[in-house]
Amino acid sequence: MAATTLPWQAHAQDPEPVHGIAMHGEPQYSQDFAHFDYVNPDAPKGGTLRMAVVANGYDSFNPFVTRGVAAAGLNSYLYDTLLESSDDEPFSAYGLIAESLETPEDRSYVIFNLREEARFQDGEPITAEDVKFSFEILTTEGHPFFRNYYSDVREVTVEDDRRIRFDFGDTSNQELPLILGQLPVLPSHYWEDREFGRNGLTVPVGSGPYRVEDFDAGRSITYGRVEDYWAEDLGVRKGRFNFDEIRYDYYSDDTVALESFRAGNFDFHVESSAKNWATSYTGDKFDSGTIKTEAIEHERPAGMQAFAFNTRKDKFSDPAVRKALAYGFDFEWANKNLFYDQYTRTKSYFENSELASTGLPEGRELEILEQFRDDLPDAVFDEEYQPPSTDGKEGLRGNLRKAMNELKAAGYEIRDGKMVNTENGEPLEFEMLLHQKTFERVVLPFRNNLRKLGIDMSVRLVDTNQYIQRVREFDFDVTVQGLGQSDSPGNEQREYWHSSTADAKGSRNYMGVQDPVIDKLVEMVIQAPGREELVHRVRALDRVLLHHHYVVPNWYMPKDRVAYWAFLKRPDAVPKNGVDIDNWWIER
Repeated sequence: MAATTLPWQAHAQDPEPVHGIAMHGEPQYSQDFAHFDYVNPDAPKGGTLRMAVVANGYDSFNPFVTRGVAAAGLNSYLYDTLLESSDDEPFSAYGLIAESLETPEDRSYVIFNLREEARFQDGEPITAEDVKFSFEILTTEGHPFFRNYYSDVREVTVEDDRRIRFDFGDTSNQELPLILGQLPVLPSHYWEDREFGRNGLTVPVGSGPYRVEDFDAGRSITYGRVEDYWAEDLGVRKGRFNFDEIRYDYYSDDTVALESFRAGNFDFHVESSAKNWATSYTGDKFDSGTIKTEAIEHERPAGMQAFAFNTRKDKFSDPAVRKALAYGFDFEWANKNLFYDQYTRTKSYFENSELASTGLPEGRELEILEQFRDDLPDAVFDEEYQPPSTDGKEGLRGNLRKAMNELKAAGYEIRDGKMVNTENGEPLEFEMLLHQKTFERVVLPFRNNLRKLGIDMSVRLVDTNQYIQRVREFDFDVTVQGLGQSDSPGNEQREYWHSSTADAKGSRNYMGVQDPVIDKLVEMVIQAPGREELVHRVRALDRVLLHHHYVVPNWYMPKDRVAYWAFLKRPDAVPKNGVDIDNWWIER
């Protein structure tokens, strides 16, 4: 029996069901498309893919909560979503669990029509009640991300077993139908007598292409392909998930993991170290082609990797202090001496995309910023943001001089060789929290440069699990963070920058950003009516974030550096989002 229509659910004309939806414009793939362009639809199924994880184990099979450390691969392989995004469009999604969706022109609601054949791995049908349960459990007991991501949803209505409606109330959030399509669907019958946050290592029931087949707690986990997987022949799945098994083994050290790869103990490796890429992939196996290496270009936004300041700490509450500390990082020296000149300096939170701000604001971007001129630093309008560089005549010495001037203006001075606050006499000192040993060689020269300013930076290397817990609790001074971005920013921006997430433990607002102007710009990004306007609004947000000096930008590379044993094969076409191992297969 259909539910009663509520006042805000009335609409002048019911929309037609569609197979897919684009954030702006029309989706690229037509109805009943056979497969994505970047896969091999004839890829053979079979074999075992062995992967490595550098971390100190895991203790949970629930990737949706802040409690514990989840095993690798759970979200990717165990759970299907209502829609599936394509990797060669800015943001388009097509039916997976949902056969079709209905949303009006103003996108004030969305209805998902579920496929009759959709099944959980225990054979139970996926129903609208399961979708509602998933939404409610994730937004109430799940990671804070879900609560923020779906905060504009006003009402959820199950209209029948295969039809569910989400109403959005008074909002112009155009992204909501698409991001609701990203909702992982969990079986309500499985969780009805279990506590969601305390499942530990009890193997859950999923809906996706793989199930947990075997595991050695904290050391390895193996996923087995579901042979009767209900979605295998859908266009969004054809040519993907070709391995019979996917096994992750855990290593506590990058060096040990690399040697294990060279010895043939796992098959595919994405290299993050420039030094390793330049020096460690040599020898007979590489010369003979037994192991292949490729630097594969991609077009996805690089986002921002950086030293992130915890502005909840009094010492980092002043942007001038944060700006001053950035002068102590010598990227040019590091790139030449440590990275073999492989990297480019990051200058934007949306680096490697049209969303990145450049030059001085003008046109529509300037109009947006003018609304907030009285509450923004003058530099937003007058200075192009550039991270400090030692490429000039004065080099590092000149940068340290600028840092000293910034600190003096912020109320600091040198006393007995230490940089101290003139009001309370407290020295300017802090801890850099790391979990990757390879980063020590980057931050130790930074520490040495700061010592010349009378600033003490200690370096604390902890295991991965301790690092995760400390970051979740915001228990750090400065740490290395990667702030990834998509080509279509939207609701997830609240999780990074909005005041509402600054004190939400486990959120991605690592820096503790709390600024009314940034809050408003985030909401403007979320409610952008079209692609052109979205670009202007994101550039305005980017510029304001940069001039608040929340981070010391690191570097990026517009290529995926991958090494793999030659029996692994990949499609000729590479989507703009880059390498995706789930499109590969084995030929021995």
